[in-house]
Amino acid sequence: MKEVRDPLTGHMTTGHEWNGITELNTRVPRAIWLFILVTHVWALIIWILLPAWPVGTTYTKGVLGLDQRQQVNKEIAAAERAFAERDRQIRERSVPEIMTDVSLMNYVMDTASAIFGDNCAVCHGTAASGGPGYPSLIDTDWLWGGDTDQIMETLRVGINSQHPDTRHAQMPAFGRLGVLSGRDVRLLVPYVKSLSGSDIPAEVRAAGEDLFSRNCSSCHGADGMGRLQAGAPNLTDDVWLYGGGDNDIFYTIWDGRQGWMPAWQARLSDEDRKMLVIYLQELADGERP
Repeated sequence: MKEVRDPLTGHMTTGHEWNGITELNTRVPRAIWLFILVTHVWALIIWILLPAWPVGTTYTKGVLGLDQRQQVNKEIAAAERAFAERDRQIRERSVPEIMTDVSLMNYVMDTASAIFGDNCAVCHGTAASGGPGYPSLIDTDWLWGGDTDQIMETLRVGINSQHPDTRHAQMPAFGRLGVLSGRDVRLLVPYVKSLSGSDIPAEVRAAGEDLFSRNCSSCHGADGMGRLQAGAPNLTDDVWLYGGGDNDIFYTIWDGRQGWMPAWQARLSDEDRKMLVIYLQELADGERP
């Protein structure tokens, strides 16, 4: 192929032509050569300053002696010391003291939010408001009490779990086991609802009250306000774990109920459970999202 000088630019051509378009044989721009030179010089400097080349079973350490692995290990150790110090404060300080420490509370809320999401939200919901068969954790209706120590113990041993100290709760299946007839259960339903303030005829109240006294009061109390030590819920506050409709209450009495919650002692530390309690109390107060 014959090289020809392009009359317009003055550059020689490569001799290649496509459909009348001729390729120019232009020089590489100086900026490109400068870029290549700078990058090579920079690479040489980095090879000298930093760990770079493998040498048998080791490598060149570089003039600066930097080691990213050691740096990461130092940062991890520093973070672990900070976490250990926060955990020590949570372990040794009372809940009121923790709640007055803004910095510590920020740590508690961020950490407990993640703990709750990983372990509790699947049953109690992301907002801890519960659902059918799963209690709300942000109201005042607690089966074994809602103060810090009582909630901590419930978290530690669980409910009807395999923990040797677990809390036990079992409502008998009065209808299915033949203790009460269908008619008896239907009489009990309006009476149980009336404990929350609904009006019922006097004769229905009398019949339901007699059945309640003989079958239910030993756990729920003669006034229906429940017994914390037995895990028997209050029936006077219009809070219903399995629904408060006629059919819901009928099948609760007929088939019985048995809640279950795992014991968290083996999975969550004392500090984790304490942070969870504070987190739930804050959610209940509505002070934080």
